[in-house]
Amino acid sequence: MKGLAMLGIGKIGWIEKDAPKYGPLDALVRPIVVAPCTSDVHTVWEGAIGERTDMILGHESIGEVVEVGELVKDFKKGDKVIVPAITPDWGSINSQRGFPMHSGEALGGWKFSNFKDGCFAELFHVNEADANLAHLPDDVDPVAAVMLTDMTTTGFHAAELAEVKLGDTVCVIGIGPVGLNSVAGANMMGASHIYAVGSRPDCARVAKEYGATEIINYKQGDIVDQILSKTKGAGVDKVLIAGGNVDTFAQAIKMLKPGGAIGSVNYLGSGEFIKIPRIEWAVGMGHKRINAGLTPGGRVRMEKLASLVQTEKYDPSKLITHRFEGFEKMEEALLLMKDKPSDLIKPVVII
Repeated sequence: MKGLAMLGIGKIGWIEKDAPKYGPLDALVRPIVVAPCTSDVHTVWEGAIGERTDMILGHESIGEVVEVGELVKDFKKGDKVIVPAITPDWGSINSQRGFPMHSGEALGGWKFSNFKDGCFAELFHVNEADANLAHLPDDVDPVAAVMLTDMTTTGFHAAELAEVKLGDTVCVIGIGPVGLNSVAGANMMGASHIYAVGSRPDCARVAKEYGATEIINYKQGDIVDQILSKTKGAGVDKVLIAGGNVDTFAQAIKMLKPGGAIGSVNYLGSGEFIKIPRIEWAVGMGHKRINAGLTPGGRVRMEKLASLVQTEKYDPSKLITHRFEGFEKMEEALLLMKDKPSDLIKPVVII
């Protein structure tokens, strides 16, 4: 089979590989819609998780089942499926501890384009199909649904990590596709004032549509100063981090109220340490909590997210700004994600 792979740090290209083998609980899937991710950019061009050689990229896909193992009960050949970016081993100890995204090891549920070939291929393997695939509802557009696999679930998870509650004031740092979903998630969880930090007009527009009450442009001054000014010095109850770098945590701590929480889902592609300002952290005793994590995966979460689309409470299609037609367009779409033009939120490839 053919696939678009990371050849090494800073290098991508098309390669040929044998079709993956599958076990009795697993499935082989053919992608019908895929989307490149900033995570792919971090992985390839920053070497964020180390050297990878001839590893097929991609972890966001809507697909069609091609083959299933003999013990798979709920899926069959021809089924259209949502394939989450995170496909845990559900029997692992960490899954039983409540952290399936870390099954086996830290980040172990993130298999595609981490330590296993991803979905930018003619076929890809899905472990534990009954637990890790979700049926695509007939009334949900597969192009829009591909956003659920990573962008939606990851953005919403920032709000979950911070435990956004009714009436909370929230700052979302970074309003790319994940941050926009953090805005949407905070809004659904009952936040009142939602300050969205970003500068690109298209992102700002969608942030408003998803529930942001005000846009904070980092090009117009320090974001901490702007937030403290807007809140009359009080700060915010919650900070959701979906962009920035290792220094962003210091800004989050400075704008956070005592007893507040940070929910971070940002993939930190570079930097050695995260610095926490001692005084603003109330010399370590301010009950300013930092919760950072990889999104959960699996079937049930995808089904619940799809139900939000079915009931028209959430529209993931707002994220899609660029559409490509054809398998061979995966490379062009990925390079667009790397270059990140000002009018880009998220590209998709329709196969």
